[in-house]
Amino acid sequence: MAANAVGPWNDKKKHSDRERWICIYPAYLNSRKTLAEGRRVPKDVAIENPTHQEIRDVLAAAGLRIGVEDKMYSRERSKELLFRGRIRVQLKNDDGCLFNPNFPTRDSVMLHACQMIPKLKTRQGKQGGDQGQSQGGGSGSGAKKKKGRR
Repeated sequence: MAANAVGPWNDKKKHSDRERWICIYPAYLNSRKTLAEGRRVPKDVAIENPTHQEIRDVLAAAGLRIGVEDKMYSRERSKELLFRGRIRVQLKNDDGCLFNPNFPTRDSVMLHACQMIPKLKTRQGKQGGDQGQSQGGGSGSGAKKKKGRR
């Protein structure tokens, strides 16, 4: 086993042990997922197809202690690398007080990630490119549909 592998639950584990950190999968924040498929934030707050790298970048910038694991969410149907990854986040210190007072719960961590991921430079480039393509592609595909109907 690897040195940082997560073992079985033990009540003697400290809050600083990785086994006690919360888990966040990209599906928790994905606006394209339903609640049954694993989304855990409101749909109006959720973001489209977040990756574990984006979540990691945002939470690391917020000053949280994080770890990345190559795990697959059990409700995820796609086996693509885009949907792989699990983020572990430390919420409490060994004495039981909050590691970062700005993030008292797992929900506060997930909502922060949802607010900050759209502001990433990689996301802003994608959104601008998609809008330009959809406007140009929309008129082109409309012309194609008309030709097909004739």
